[in-house]
Amino acid sequence: MREYVSLECKKCGTRNYRTPKQVKGEQKKKLELKKYCKVCRAHVVHTEKRK
Repeated sequence: MREYVSLECKKCGTRNYRTPKQVKGEQKKKLELKKYCKVCRAHVVHTEKRK
């Protein structure tokens, strides 16, 4: 089963991306990706935030 999660910029806090994530039981580790933030105008680490 897949669930959509939002990716939030660690620097400014805006939610810029939505991506599917595999939900299998209980996962302790949150998704972290380095993506481009148009507000910060740089590549910044984005972390998973639920809806």
